[in-house]
Amino acid sequence: MTAYWLFKSETTTWSWDQQVAKGDEGEEWDGVRNYQARNFMRQMAVGDRGFFYHSQKERAIVGIVEVIAPAHPDSSTQDARWECVDIRAVMPMKTPITLDEVKQDPRLSDMALVRSARLSVQPVTPEEWRIICDMSGTPY
Repeated sequence: MTAYWLFKSETTTWSWDQQVAKGDEGEEWDGVRNYQARNFMRQMAVGDRGFFYHSQKERAIVGIVEVIAPAHPDSSTQDARWECVDIRAVMPMKTPITLDEVKQDPRLSDMALVRSARLSVQPVTPEEWRIICDMSGTPY
């Protein structure tokens, strides 16, 4: 069964366009230094889907990614505590969904994006996934 996630990135660090440019080879979701976010990545399986979220200025879900490699040592550090997954871009959201739009929808009030706003990797429930894709007009 596919699980769903949300990956946050600042556009100045790693943008949707950069993720798309990596093509099917994808990219490590490296540099995460939060134990809870790392543990979520350890739970991920190849084929899981995720929202790609631009934090900071834009604050919007802009695309859908797929996990293409399970958790493995993060190549950006020699510290064995840190692991990451590899992801590839699947498709852009037809209409990006802003954080304000998520917060305004009462069906999404328990979403991690609303409740744990600073966490860079978060779970998304199947229901939250469907609601956001429907809001965007993006197939799921």
